[in-house]
Amino acid sequence: MTLQTPPIKPARFEDGRTFTVAGLGKRYGQATLQQIPTLWHRFEQHIGRVPGQVGEEAYGVCCNGDGKGNFDYIAGVEVQGTEPLPAEFRHVELKARRYAVFEHHGSLDNLKATFQAIWQDWVPVSGETVANAPEFERYGRDFNPNDSHSVMEIWLPLEDK
Repeated sequence: MTLQTPPIKPARFEDGRTFTVAGLGKRYGQATLQQIPTLWHRFEQHIGRVPGQVGEEAYGVCCNGDGKGNFDYIAGVEVQGTEPLPAEFRHVELKARRYAVFEHHGSLDNLKATFQAIWQDWVPVSGETVANAPEFERYGRDFNPNDSHSVMEIWLPLEDK
C-alpha cells in the first residue's frame, strides 16, 4: 500500500542569503528519522542563549547526504560566527542561492508527508533541478510543534537556470 501524500501549496521562489547555523547535530538515516525530535528537545534549552545568536528563528538543516538516505541534521539557530560555541555544537554555512520554499501547516506529526509530497509530486514535474546543497526548515519564533495552526517553511536548494 502506498502512502497518499497531501497536496501542497505552490512553491514560492526565494534568493537566499549566506548565513551560518549552529546547534546540535547528528547523522540520521531512514531508520532513525523518528529520533530527530529528541535532538530538538535537547537543543530547545539553548535557544536564546547561543553565543552570537542572530534573530529568533530556529533552523533544521539537512546536509552531507550520501545518496543512500543518510544525512547530517543540525537543529540550530543563526549565528554571527562560530567562536565561541559550545564544544558539542556543529555548524554549517548556507550559501546564497535560489530556493523553492514550501509551507508546512499544522503539527509536525504530518511533516514526513509534506516532504514526500515535495519529493514525489513537486520535484518530478517542476522543471527544477535540486542542488547538491543543504536544505533547511525554518521555524519562526511563534512556531508551536503541537499547534494545528502553526506554519514552518522548507527551503529546497535549486540549481541556477
